[in-house]
Amino acid sequence: MFRQLHQSQTTRGESTSSPSTAPDPADQTAAPDVRLTGLTKRYGDFTAVDAIDLEIRQGEFFTMLGPSGSGKTTTLKMIAGFEQPDEGTVELGGQDVSGLAPYARDVNTVFQDYALFPHMTVADNIEYGLLIAKVPKSERGPRRDEALRMVRLEGHGKRKPSELSGGQRQRVALARAIVNRPRVLLLDEPLGALDLKLREQMQVELKQIQGEVGITFIYVTHDQDEALTMSDRIAVFNEGRIEQLSSPRDLYEHPSNEFVAGFVGVSNAIERGGEKLTIRPEKIRFIGDGDSGDGLTTERGRISDSAYVGMVTRVRVELDQGGSVQVALQNTGSDAEPGGRIGQEVVVGWRPEHAVSIQQGERSSPVQLEEENVS
Repeated sequence: MFRQLHQSQTTRGESTSSPSTAPDPADQTAAPDVRLTGLTKRYGDFTAVDAIDLEIRQGEFFTMLGPSGSGKTTTLKMIAGFEQPDEGTVELGGQDVSGLAPYARDVNTVFQDYALFPHMTVADNIEYGLLIAKVPKSERGPRRDEALRMVRLEGHGKRKPSELSGGQRQRVALARAIVNRPRVLLLDEPLGALDLKLREQMQVELKQIQGEVGITFIYVTHDQDEALTMSDRIAVFNEGRIEQLSSPRDLYEHPSNEFVAGFVGVSNAIERGGEKLTIRPEKIRFIGDGDSGDGLTTERGRISDSAYVGMVTRVRVELDQGGSVQVALQNTGSDAEPGGRIGQEVVVGWRPEHAVSIQQGERSSPVQLEEENVS
């Protein structure tokens, strides 16, 4: 197991006799590894990051999720020191590092571009950071080998990056970043260049590695499934601000506003009784003959569209009371067309608690700060 620097007063080059237990990210009494206060970044008249306040816990897998231009990557760069804030502060372990250069901060960064040295072997690439940090030679080898084991690349140390697959090169970049045992590891869409199957595999492995090393991970992505799969908590960014900060489950089940509901997964938004409601497609079902729909909110409508997408069929229903909903039907292997035919009159229903009231528009005030149910 990797030693946790934020639990020790030793320097990077020093060894320790016994590993520390990784901090529990649900422990809210521990000091945060990262604290952002009033963090603001402007480019001319454009405000890229707008007065963000945020605390990220020790040992947490924290994700910044949002569309392009939402401010998530700029925030990551200010934590790393690649960008300087116009206002506000960045603290690491209680120390204000806002004015420090990147090399003076106890963080490492993994980019989508692996940036490996092509003329070096895998082992030399991983060991390079230890060499720069002047870690004793006797310690560099064991730490390098441990990093290789952590990323499942034992036996690949003598290869060159050109001899590896894309997923293996990504593992090398990760090993090179964690071998120095930083307080915080920053990951800027590191899986974006991988194909879908490999990306899904790496999501699982990244979460497993993070749990084993216990280092705080701050992960930037625009991929909602990626964020929901790996994160302890997720901050949804939009136009330089955080719309919602929640556990993956609460973010999906209880979006705070229309933007979050639409960006994270697929959501149905309808207005009833002057209230904006959102309902997830998998929460809706068709009410057929012999099904009373007791306890459900039911509405009549007509099927307007149907699309087979593998595991589910997505059926669009135009409701008689106005608006439309998408229904996700599990494909169980039956030859019958799920849902019915285009133009067919149907009744759909959902449990009342699955219709979540949301704020209209893209701003929730204040931001919903979820502080329990960390998954």
